[in-house]
Amino acid sequence: MNESLWNIDQVAAYLGVAVATIYTWRTKKYGPVGRRVGKHVRWDPQVVKDWFAAQPAEVA
Repeated sequence: MNESLWNIDQVAAYLGVAVATIYTWRTKKYGPVGRRVGKHVRWDPQVVKDWFAAQPAEVA
């Protein structure tokens, strides 16, 4: 693993959403999968990037 694990603030910043959105997604089993490390949740940056890349592009 070349990068350190991301915390919720880093995931939210990368995806451009609020931290509260990440919490909501987790309760709905949506979004990139995070893993619990003790009492903290951490994300593998590559998993977050892969999840984002797999999302369908929408035309605004």
